Amino acid sequence: MELSQLKMFKVIVEQGSIVKASKVLHCVPSNITNRIKLLEQELGVDLFIRKGRGLVISPSGELFLGYVNKILAVCQEAQRALDPEAPPAGVLKISAIESAATGRLPALLSRYHAHYPKVHMQFGTDTWSNLVTDVVDHKLDGAIIAVNSDHPDIGKQEIYKEPLVLIASMSLGEITSPQDLNNLNIFMWPEGCPYRQALENWLKAAKVSTPITSIASYGTILGCVSAGAGVSLVPTGVFEQYQKIGNIKGYTFESLAPIQNYFVWNKNVGFHRARDAFAELMTDSFRTI
Repeated sequence: MELSQLKMFKVIVEQGSIVKASKVLHCVPSNITNRIKLLEQELGVDLFIRKGRGLVISPSGELFLGYVNKILAVCQEAQRALDPEAPPAGVLKISAIESAATGRLPALLSRYHAHYPKVHMQFGTDTWSNLVTDVVDHKLDGAIIAVNSDHPDIGKQEIYKEPLVLIASMSLGEITSPQDLNNLNIFMWPEGCPYRQALENWLKAAKVSTPITSIASYGTILGCVSAGAGVSLVPTGVFEQYQKIGNIKGYTFESLAPIQNYFVWNKNVGFHRARDAFAELMTDSFRTI
């Protein structure tokens, strides 16, 4: 069963004869007749009742016509979706590391939905390594990570540099250097997190050795810090989202360099209008960070 046969069938129904259909399709009548006979043989039913030089659609043909209309409509929708000039549509699967999802993406996701309401976005969060794997395996159309992946199947673009903020309860007093973290509890995401690595490098350079408690939740980390239980290093975007809960003060240090964040995709996937529109809007939204 081929799309060309379905189109021929639909035009014959609309025109009432193969001769008239041939003029619309710019095809010789004999070719249309042969193609329709092959279609009927494949389906095992007569789609038309022959009456003289004309054709009347059969009961089986009436039933088949409903499906043909649906199939051809979906094909037209697919063509429109792939048209570079058409507005983005369809499903878009995007995920991000927790810090980006919490601190930077809520406003962007809302803006994207307002711009492209025909796109059905499926959004989630995960660790950067899992996100890269899912992009490579075509489970995601794109992801936001804070690690410069060198996987051969990964395409990437820099989207923003995330400044880092050391946060602590006001009850702990001023923090002016890494040495002030001696004997304090430190709460960070588990090993592999680029922000944790930045903190570990900072402490190592200052010859400060102190244990780090792993917590895979910014909400929990911020709650512990707010309660005066210890300190943490978080992206500025996260700090800005949570500082309203109170009793948290942020400290910045020149020796804690911002972390580059990237948008990554599988470079073996070519044109993807919804994904590309997301990347364009993201670049525009984060231009000032």
